[in-house]
Amino acid sequence: MEKLKLNDYRFFDSDEKIRSVAYELYNGVRNLPIISPHGHVDPEILAGNKPFPDPTELFIVPDHYIHRMLYSQGIKLESLAIPTIDGTPVEQDHRKVWQIFADHFYLYSGTPTGAWLRHEFSEVFGITEKLNSENAMRIYDQIQEKLRLPEFLPRTLFKKFNIEVLTTTDGAGDSLDAHKRIQNSGWDGKVVPCFRPDGTVNITWKNWKKEIEYLSKASCIEVNSFASYIKAIENRREFFKSMGAVSTDQGVKSPYTHKLSEAEADAIFQRALKGKASEEDEALFTANMLMEMARMSVEDGLVMQIHPGSLRNHNAIIYERFGLDKGCDIPMQTEYTRNLYELLNKYGNDSNLTIIVFTLDETNYSRELAPLAGHYPAMKLGPSWWFHDSIEGMTRFRQQVTETAGIFNTVGFNDDTRAFLSIPARHDLSRRVDSNFLAGLVSRHIIDMDEAKILSRNLAYELVKKAYKL
Repeated sequence: MEKLKLNDYRFFDSDEKIRSVAYELYNGVRNLPIISPHGHVDPEILAGNKPFPDPTELFIVPDHYIHRMLYSQGIKLESLAIPTIDGTPVEQDHRKVWQIFADHFYLYSGTPTGAWLRHEFSEVFGITEKLNSENAMRIYDQIQEKLRLPEFLPRTLFKKFNIEVLTTTDGAGDSLDAHKRIQNSGWDGKVVPCFRPDGTVNITWKNWKKEIEYLSKASCIEVNSFASYIKAIENRREFFKSMGAVSTDQGVKSPYTHKLSEAEADAIFQRALKGKASEEDEALFTANMLMEMARMSVEDGLVMQIHPGSLRNHNAIIYERFGLDKGCDIPMQTEYTRNLYELLNKYGNDSNLTIIVFTLDETNYSRELAPLAGHYPAMKLGPSWWFHDSIEGMTRFRQQVTETAGIFNTVGFNDDTRAFLSIPARHDLSRRVDSNFLAGLVSRHIIDMDEAKILSRNLAYELVKKAYKL
């Protein structure tokens, strides 16, 4: 039996001096509350507060980090119990799915997913042996037995994980019923929505007209023009804010920003209603909506997030069979200096506005993003995102942006996860990596230990709290 034991010095530098400083800094922040300002946990999990069904449903089905790796090795998603949208049958025996996962667990060695999973198995479930083919069913049963206990109910784990705030991501027409039930239940856990209107902005998407129908119904505004569309978006933002939202978010291919006249915007909107919008129309419409969303944030105070540079659903076969968010979104080369020029010149000098910009193109960190955030009062840099949410990815981010943008033009960490149980593992990894980065600065006498302790607390807790007004 191979023992599973987490080294308390994991992720720290091999140099003993740096490691000891990193460990001291980490111990000063390891138990701070978790603020999760951007993520994709289903709020129904906490609204219903029902036991998690089984280990497969908990770990494998919702986590595209897990099944994209398995798929890359030729394992069909149907065999992993991933629900289809085209009616194709999938494996129903979750024990068989877990066995496949265990047979291939070695694939995650050296990856952030592997680090998160080891943390979850050890720290949350008390598993003491490494998962493999031979012990797969034994570990499945150990986890299943614990999932039946009241201390493993979602709300109890929320408190155990020391989560202060959890933000979900919700469409413009969402009723936020789960959030209402959480708020009306008397439970004191803080779960807030985030307004993400992508479904109503992506005018060439096949479901766009349905999203407009949802928007019309939710806002009680007949959306048949660009003017009525904007009124409906403003209406929904106001509703989200009344439900505790502090932020908005837009996932865009390009961060291109450009203000259209109302006539130009309406002409595109009318073409979209007729199903005749082009890709050029969509690019202009999105650019205009980034400008509109910034204007609205100036007026209503919601923090604006921009997540550019992902070519969604690159694998058309997987998208047609399984739908969105199945691990086949791929990063693209992205430009920011020219694309954000119009938005930042219009709104970037307003220190009451916060625009948090993320990237999947690391070549931009020191060339464009750090200089932009190091100048415009409204702009802040989001943390290493998605494919770069890793030990080396976080390190590269700090190394490339700190000298130009400093620490205080960044916003701490967000976990961006669908997998609820991975939240503490991800935040722990981030706190360790940031502690190690600061320890390197201390060891080279760039900062002293007192400064490092202040920066460490800010990176783990204070910056995210301030940036998102939590």
